[in-house]
Amino acid sequence: MAHELLIPQLGVTMTEGTITEWLVEDGEAVQEGDVLYTLATDKTETDIESPAAGTLIIVGEVEVEYPVGTVVGRIE
Repeated sequence: MAHELLIPQLGVTMTEGTITEWLVEDGEAVQEGDVLYTLATDKTETDIESPAAGTLIIVGEVEVEYPVGTVVGRIE
């Protein structure tokens, strides 16, 4: 079963975020809790962890601003 990676809402007023860096390569195996990417908002940068173990498929690009809830990858 695939797990979608969505841009999370990190604060009450957050509406969008920017991936500043993927820390894992596309197609690489990850474990639950591994840090996948860094997400920047207007106030902070946060490391986003994998919700499950599997293979990372990246669809979101670095330095692109995405609305909260946008699918930026999946774990298969």
